Amino acid sequence: MGFARTCSVALVGVEGVVVEVQADLEPGVAAFTLVGLPDKSLTESRDRVRAAVVNSGGAWPQKKLTVGLSPASVPKAGSGFDLAVASAVLGASERIDPRVLADIVMIGELGLDGRVRPVRGILPAVLAAADAGYEQVVVPECAAAEAALVPGVSVLGVRSLRQLIAVLTDEPVPEEEQDAPGRPDPLLAGLRAPGTGETTGMHGLGAAQHEPGHDLADVVGQRAARTAVEVAAAGGHHLLLEGPPGAGKTMLAERLPAVLPRLGRQESLEVTAVHSVAGLLPVGKPLIDVPPYCAPHHSATMQALVGGGPGIARPGAVSLSHRGILFLDEAPEFSGRALDALRQPLESGHVVIARSAGVVRFPARFLMVLAANPCPCGRFSRRDALCECPPSAIRRYQARLSGPLLDRVDLRVEVDPLTRAELTGRGARGESTETVADRVREARARTAARLAGTPWRVNGEVPGRELRHRWYAASGATEEAERQLERGVLTARGLDRVLRVAWTVADLAGHDRPDATDVALALQLRTGIPQGVPAVVGAPV
Repeated sequence: MGFARTCSVALVGVEGVVVEVQADLEPGVAAFTLVGLPDKSLTESRDRVRAAVVNSGGAWPQKKLTVGLSPASVPKAGSGFDLAVASAVLGASERIDPRVLADIVMIGELGLDGRVRPVRGILPAVLAAADAGYEQVVVPECAAAEAALVPGVSVLGVRSLRQLIAVLTDEPVPEEEQDAPGRPDPLLAGLRAPGTGETTGMHGLGAAQHEPGHDLADVVGQRAARTAVEVAAAGGHHLLLEGPPGAGKTMLAERLPAVLPRLGRQESLEVTAVHSVAGLLPVGKPLIDVPPYCAPHHSATMQALVGGGPGIARPGAVSLSHRGILFLDEAPEFSGRALDALRQPLESGHVVIARSAGVVRFPARFLMVLAANPCPCGRFSRRDALCECPPSAIRRYQARLSGPLLDRVDLRVEVDPLTRAELTGRGARGESTETVADRVREARARTAARLAGTPWRVNGEVPGRELRHRWYAASGATEEAERQLERGVLTARGLDRVLRVAWTVADLAGHDRPDATDVALALQLRTGIPQGVPAVVGAPV
């Protein structure tokens, strides 16, 4: 009788559970039994592993073989257990010393020829192994850079099962044939989920990385909207841009990612883990260090936005835009159920999806930008009467964005149509992205110094109770906002969000605490009601 064990990782969302893979050989009729709650793709590993072992020069044991995946109560899915199953079988048949395998975590799919193929979720799987105390992992060669992002773990990247056997048995490591330069690598096939390419808006990569020509100086006029974009970037505040087509709403949203600071180390690991599970990591760039930008089409379903789908839940747009921007263009055209499903992640910063196979939790701390036309024809405004939509149609159209959802949006700005003078004028251009980004970084530094030792990173995350009892505005600065609460213009949540925005305005202006001007500008950006202050951060009254 032969017995061996090694380890792999089962992913539940972006969280991993270390699974012990045990192989037991007993006398009897040759059979291969796989137990431990495997799914269909994992059950098929019996044929893949057998062919890979034989084609790698190994002898398949002609005995009763049982492979167990423990703990048996955890659902296990995917082909990432192939390498661990093959190693355990070889250990049980004494081709490999079983003692060598016991403390190694192995992740990878096996081809029939013995080549090791990458799988999705390498980074969160290695993170789970490190958290469980394991120090050695074996991954596909092309995913070794991703696994090496986890500190304190020794990573071995192998291209084939033959190479792994040679390393574990102290034999000469064979050279594997490399594909010719310029040819597509077949080992990377299947990593990217179908229908998630860059043209779909679901790729989640930083817009600053792909569109270096986008600059805020290209936006003509729109002083209030530019101020709102700067405040949103500095404090992580959700933003609604409402105006007619062609006024610049999409231009502003597309330039917002370049204003955001680059991600820190921990934030980069969080974002990379989500994109790794979704199969959306850029080729040759294992670590995402720019804020992601996700712009799904308005026909996206609720599952596409918040995550889900058949079988094991997959991350949706809110998770792909974690620590970045979720841009919903033509927001009233989205499904009402899909939009209202955003309310919970907007408050909590994560998504919990319950399925019969288990509960999955994805991070979803994003900055939401909504762009909306004022009416079905898009020409309704306070300045002219070009709109021909009946009042009832305007009310129905604007009601597609529910009150509870809008109450969670900190900044609401009306983007007016451009005049001929603004569009054709040759005056000074607006501030560049670089100039605004410098101010945003300075404001974020002030915020970080104030919030040091707390679980919050930006003002948009600070609970209202903390703003009322720990960080005070200047004396008398909030009187007008409190009056708006009494009049019913603001809800209690709305007042808290005005205070958050006021702190961001103060950080941008270099004030120690919000004064009456800062609160007035925050109130103006929240309600759209003029408060007698210029729509410029830090400008005098």
